[in-house]
Amino acid sequence: MIRRLVVNGRARELDVLPHQTLLEVLRDTLGIFEVKEGCGEGVCGACTVLLEGRPVSSCLVLALAVRGRAILTVRGLEGEGGLHPLQEAFVKSGAVQCGFCTPGLIVAVADLLQRDPHPTEHVVREALSGNLCRCTGYQKILDAVRLAQERMAEASS
Repeated sequence: MIRRLVVNGRARELDVLPHQTLLEVLRDTLGIFEVKEGCGEGVCGACTVLLEGRPVSSCLVLALAVRGRAILTVRGLEGEGGLHPLQEAFVKSGAVQCGFCTPGLIVAVADLLQRDPHPTEHVVREALSGNLCRCTGYQKILDAVRLAQERMAEASS
């Protein structure tokens, strides 16, 4: 079945099979490899994307269910001038490490900061509870979120 998806602001027409997940379509059909496949069960957060502005595990969403809806990956956060302040903060704080979980983490934090520009550490930890990272110990990720908050606040003033 031919379906229209809007990925990072770009409309795409493609054949989607009834059993294909959004993750499979993004990676295997569209070649969007920044969305990672981790557990395939929706518990690791590596495949997190924003669907109509809300974080979802793309491994759990059937591609047919997202016809015409807006999907945003970590690459979609980038501006014309380069990386999003959140992406820059992850690099500067050393929160990237191996990088496997990074796209899902950044998308989850972007959603949080959109809803709450000044979350407490507890709120940040809770928002990231669905994203697993084996390398950083999470402190560098929390540091990156704080740095991004500061930079985004400076940019908006």
